[in-house]
Amino acid sequence: MSDLISDIATRRADILARLAAAAQPPRAVKLVAVSKQQPEERIDAALAAGQRVFGENRVQEALRRWSSRRPLFADLELRLIGPLQSNKAEEAAAFFDAIDVLDRPKLAAALADAAQKLGRCPRVLIQVNTGEEPQKAGVEPAEADAFIKAAREQFGLPIDGLMCIPPADEAPAMHFALLAEIAARNGLTELSMGMSDDFETAARFGATQVRVGSALFGQRH
Repeated sequence: MSDLISDIATRRADILARLAAAAQPPRAVKLVAVSKQQPEERIDAALAAGQRVFGENRVQEALRRWSSRRPLFADLELRLIGPLQSNKAEEAAAFFDAIDVLDRPKLAAALADAAQKLGRCPRVLIQVNTGEEPQKAGVEPAEADAFIKAAREQFGLPIDGLMCIPPADEAPAMHFALLAEIAARNGLTELSMGMSDDFETAARFGATQVRVGSALFGQRH
């Protein structure tokens, strides 16, 4: 286990250093460890190495993994980064610190109802489908301004910023630039963009958080 902790700690330090060097303008960039489907020993090693922000794709998997660990780490931050069904909105709102995948009015309404019932609301990012890929979730760029306005004013949600996943076969820079442009004109400060292969590019284009799995944990076997 000590070797695993050392390995992940080294990877983490390298990622943070590369983010600090790439960020323009200079700023702290949050490292979100993508913990979906990772072996439990790697999660524990990441925690031992000082990592405290984790991204999960599924509500039930997150509940199983983090319910027992959460009381042990007061500074733990859990973010939902995978698609969310409207019927899981209340469960997600009760458990996660942030939901980074708001992408449709039905989900906005469900989150607003959950927040009213629970008396709390996690921070929210809107997912933008910058590549307009039909198989991918997210608001289309042309509809983003109107959806941001509705999420704030109609549904009363605390919208912190935007998230995107660029098409795998396209250079990510133009997608990051587009997301930053939409955020800026809507007064949003948080940009979740960039993953293991392109987090430095994302940092150069204004990312405030990056979602990193394999570059931190190593390849799954």
